[in-house]
Parts: sequence; C-alpha cells; structure tokens
Amino acid sequence: MATNHYFATCPRGLEALLAEDLAAVGGTDVRTVPGGAHFSGDWRACYAANLETRIATRILWRVGHGAYRTEDDIYNLARGLSWQKWFDVGQTMRVYITAIKSPLKSLEFATLRIKDAVCDRFRDETGSRPSIDTARPDVRIHAFLTATDATLYLDTSGDPLYRRGFKRASVEAPLKENLAAGILRLAGWQPGIPLLDPMCGSGTFLLEAAQMALDIAPGLSRGFAFEKLKNYQNGLWHRVKGEADSRRKPVEPLSIYGSDLYGDEVARARQNLAAAGLEQAVTLKQADFLEISPPAEAGIVVANPPYGVRIQSRVGMDQFYPKLGDALKKRFSGWNCHFISADADLPKLIGLKASRRTPLYNGDLECRLYEYRMVSGQNRGAPDASETMVPVRPGG
Repeated sequence: MATNHYFATCPRGLEALLAEDLAAVGGTDVRTVPGGAHFSGDWRACYAANLETRIATRILWRVGHGAYRTEDDIYNLARGLSWQKWFDVGQTMRVYITAIKSPLKSLEFATLRIKDAVCDRFRDETGSRPSIDTARPDVRIHAFLTATDATLYLDTSGDPLYRRGFKRASVEAPLKENLAAGILRLAGWQPGIPLLDPMCGSGTFLLEAAQMALDIAPGLSRGFAFEKLKNYQNGLWHRVKGEADSRRKPVEPLSIYGSDLYGDEVARARQNLAAAGLEQAVTLKQADFLEISPPAEAGIVVANPPYGVRIQSRVGMDQFYPKLGDALKKRFSGWNCHFISADADLPKLIGLKASRRTPLYNGDLECRLYEYRMVSGQNRGAPDASETMVPVRPGG
C-alpha cells in the first residue's frame, strides 16, 4: 500500500502517550509537536488509528502543502488539488483553519478562499460545486498555517474520537474521554489494579477503564469520516474492525469502583455504563468520599474534583480541600491518588505534598494532574517531588 502522511491531534500534555498509540497501530516516523503528532502509514494504519487510539482527537490525512505569502497563494494551493478524486460533488463540506504566527490579517477570509478554491475545482471538473454544511458536513477540510507554510488535510475521523459512540448522559464541566484515558495511563493504572473514582459524575473514568480492562477498542461503536471518501476500502476496514472485535473479553465484574455524593450523577454514570454494555463490570454507589472506606487495601484513585467552573463558592472549595486531604490520610494509606484540577488552591489547601504535578489541558482550561502517594505517616511535610513540566503551547 502507498504511504500517506497524517497528523493526529490530542489534548495538550498527552503527546507522548499519543505517539505510543500511533506506533502500536503501525504508524511510522512518529514525531510529536505540541497538541499532536505527525506520522506516516498506509490506510490500514489510518483506519486502525481511528479505531484503536484512546488519546487522539482526530486523524487528519495530509493532501497538500506549500509555501504562501498571501490568501491567493493558499487559494492556488487548494485549487491545484484533485478534490473530486476524494469525495463526491453531492457531499457537503466545511473548511476549518488554525494558524500559528500567520501574517494574514483575517483567517476567516483565508477560510473562504480555500472553500472557493475547492468549489471552483469541482466546477472545473464536474460542472457543479459541493454544498456547505457548517453543522454536520460529510467532509471536513482542515488547513494549518505557519508563518510561511500552508498544509491542507482531509479529516478521516468525523466526530471527535473522544465521542466513543455510546455515551448518553453528561454532567456540567465534563472530562473528555481521551483526557480521562490519558490520566489513567499517567496514573500508572493497569487492568487488575483496584480503581476508584469517588466523584464519578457521568462515569468517564469508569467507562474508559472498563474498556481498557476488557480490551474493547474505543471506536467499535461509531462510524468515521473515511467511510465517506471515494478511496474508502470497505474490505480492509472490516478486516481491521473484525480483528479488534475478536479481542473483546466477556463482560464480568472488575475491580473498578465509582461513587458520587449526588444520586443523579450516579444515575447518569449507570445510564452511560448500561449504554456501553458495561454496567455489570463496574461497582457504583452513592456516597460521600469524605466518609467512605476504600474498596481494597491498595489501589489507584482518580478524580476530577469540583473546582472553578463547577463550584461557584470560593468558601466552599476552601473548606472542601482540607477535608479531602484529611480523608486521604485517615483511610487511604497504600493508595496512589490522582486529582486533575485547574484550581491552584488545591495543592495549597489539601495538606499533602504532591509527588508529581503534570500540566494538562481540559479543553482550553489549563490544569494540573496532582499525584499523592498515601504512605502512612509520610505525607505531611514530606519533601515535594519534582514537577513533570511537559511543554505545551496554548492554543496549539
């Protein structure tokens, strides 16, 4: 098969994990940059990357690249590509653009010029032009501009890959599924290790962990944009999907536990687990984390605690964090606890020393993943371990 060039996007801070995923599905020449990774591969690698990676947000296929100085240069680059070979004039399309240090005054105008170029090329070749759909386009064209170069991509994913295809209920300030999967890996969680999310909300951590434990590829329950392209290889896709489906393990009770203070959140988590066919794999209950006992002698806690956009009361947060630290010290000896938060007051008020602080982004919200190793009698006043500072580019 011919080798193509791709760019996979991901939450900032998870680029190294994304590179591992891409190499595992046959990607070659993997090179990370802030917010994603370039890689090469055939169509099997593209299909498998969409299906298998838990970290990527999109897999973009590079179809054009060139230097530019003006919008006309970008128009000429786009018009020179054989779009009619990749999708049909009857399909709808939309153009997206991002830029770093571009000299252009208006990215909106550049977006329009790319759209015009694609439509003009179709008119030249077919006598007709595709329609635009800004809500649910069949085909998404992505342009990335640097100070000197323009790169054009066709999106092979469609809906973002963190949309696994089965989640039904959500809560305010949700955690994206690919970020949750990355946090589980950064926390060192492996199937078989007891896992507790004591503030489970809609159950994102629980869903990701159960899929990982049962070897369920994250894309098995959804469709992809590459299925709408003219060069789609139906037989190859069904072989790739069939190989993944054959690895699925039967659903059984796992050492994965979730709880939440509020019953409606627990109900949402249960609804989402049921929609994924995983309700029997996870133990759920309504409980206050400040009062519960751990479900095992040792394990890993992961949580997205209330902060900022989820709790409006500063006083409420200032009172909660010390109680959280006390609960960990009293009852969770032997557990490694990981909290993602955008609130800089959490590490100040929790009364524990973080063994690691990893910068991550929840959407555009800059966060830290704080790790607390709960060893009896060794937390208060312990020397602060080095902070894992992953260079990330805001807006990248």
